[in-house]
Amino acid sequence: MRRILLLSAAMLLSTAAAQPPAPVPPVTPPGQVQPLAPGTRAAPTLPTLTLTPAIPGVRKVEVLGNGFIEVAHALVLLPAGEVSPQRALALAVQSVQGAYRADPQLAEVDVSMYRAETYRGLGGPLPVLTLSVPRARLRTFQSELTADTYDRLWTPENMELPEPPGTPAHEPERLPVFVGTPAELQKQRLEQSLAQARGGVRGGLLFKGNPTGRQVALTFDDVPHPLYFPLVLDLLRREQARATFFIIGRNAEAYPYFIRDMVQAGHEFGNHTYHHVRLPHLTDAQIRAELQSTNELLTRLTGEPVRFFRPPGGEYSERVLNIARSLGLTTVFWTDDPGDFQNPGVETVEARFARHLRPGGIILLHDNAPDGLAALPDLLKAAREKGYRAVPAGAFVR
Repeated sequence: MRRILLLSAAMLLSTAAAQPPAPVPPVTPPGQVQPLAPGTRAAPTLPTLTLTPAIPGVRKVEVLGNGFIEVAHALVLLPAGEVSPQRALALAVQSVQGAYRADPQLAEVDVSMYRAETYRGLGGPLPVLTLSVPRARLRTFQSELTADTYDRLWTPENMELPEPPGTPAHEPERLPVFVGTPAELQKQRLEQSLAQARGGVRGGLLFKGNPTGRQVALTFDDVPHPLYFPLVLDLLRREQARATFFIIGRNAEAYPYFIRDMVQAGHEFGNHTYHHVRLPHLTDAQIRAELQSTNELLTRLTGEPVRFFRPPGGEYSERVLNIARSLGLTTVFWTDDPGDFQNPGVETVEARFARHLRPGGIILLHDNAPDGLAALPDLLKAAREKGYRAVPAGAFVR
C-alpha cells in the first residue's frame, strides 16, 4: 500500500519512524490566497492615513516605514457596476494625490484596486488596476498617464471581465516537507544528507551552500507585496546587499514594475509558482502549468531565463522535482528559518538568525512579514560582524 511520509529538513540524520497509512489530501485547485503571517502572534495593525476629502471606494491607506523611508498602500474596492477603465484610473490618481496630501514625506504611494464582490486579499482574484507613484514621479505621472507612457500602471487586458475567485488558504510556511513513498523517502534522505555535508547542487537540488566559505544566502519568499517590497528593496540597497526573491506569478502579473525594480537593483529571482499552491497533490499537468506559466511571465518581464524554484510551504515530491528539473530549474531549499512569517517578535527573529548562522547557510525570509522587515538591518549587521558575506543563492551554484 502506498504511504505518505513527511520528512523534515531539521531531522535529516534521524531514523524515520514507521508511519500509519494516511489519506491522500484532496486536490486543491489553483488560486489559493497568499497567506498573511498567521503565526505565533497576530500581525500588528499598521497605521493608516485619513484622506481629505474622502475618496469613494478607498477602504484603507496603510503606511509602513523601514527606518529610512515610508511607503503608503491604498486599497480601493469598487462595486461591479463601477468598474471601468476611466473610473478606475480616476480613483487611483485621486488616491495617490490624497495620500501625498495627507503625508507629504512619503517616498512612494501604491494603489491596488479590486472588485468589491470578489476581493479575497492579496493572492485572490487579480486586481483590476495597480499603480505605483514614487515621489520622484509625482509631478509628471499624470501627464505620462495621459500620454500612455507611464510605466508603473497595470491593468488586465479586459478590466470589465471578472476573474473567478480563488480558494482562501491561510497556511504558514514551515520546514521543507517531502511527500512520497518509503523508497522515494530513503532516496531523498540520502540526497539531503550528502547535500548538508558537502554543500552545492546535487541532482538539481540546493539544500546548502559551501560549508567552508563565510557566506550565507539571503532569500525572500512570496514576492512582491505592494507595501513591503519597496521597503525591502530600499534596505538592501542601503546595505549594499543582494538577495534571491522567490516570486508568486500572480503577484508579478499585477505588479510588474516591482519585478523590473528588483532586476535593476541587481537581485536574483526564482519561481514560487503562479498561485502559491501546494504542489504534491496536484496532477503533473497542473504542476507543470504552475511552473511554466510563471517562468514565461518572469522571462517576459525581465528578459532573463528563470533558474531557480522554491516549492510553496516547503512541500515537494519526486514528481515536483522531476518536473522542475525538466524545466531547467534548480530547486532551492533553506537551512535556517528565523520565523519572521509567524510574527514572533523582532528580537526573536534576530536571535534565531544569529544562533543558526553558519557557512553555506540559506536564510528564509518573507517580503510581507513586519518582523522580518524590522529585523533585516540587524540581521545583515550580525552577519558582517561574524565575518559572513550575504549573497544570493546563485552564488552557491557557480
